[in-house]
Amino acid sequence: MPTLPNLSGREVAKAFGRDGSMVTPSIPDHKELAKGTLRSLIRSSGLTVEAFLELAK
Repeated sequence: MPTLPNLSGREVAKAFGRDGSMVTPSIPDHKELAKGTLRSLIRSSGLTVEAFLELAK
């Protein structure tokens, strides 16, 4: 399983925005999201970790 980068809530929101899907999870506006929180957001959005990492580039 790929390692998740350290991302802020705003960076994660931008990545989900690039997906273009209608499902956008509620993302906390923290300086850095905990790995478990980020993984949970990815899972709830229906994306794979690999797909999310492509969006986050």
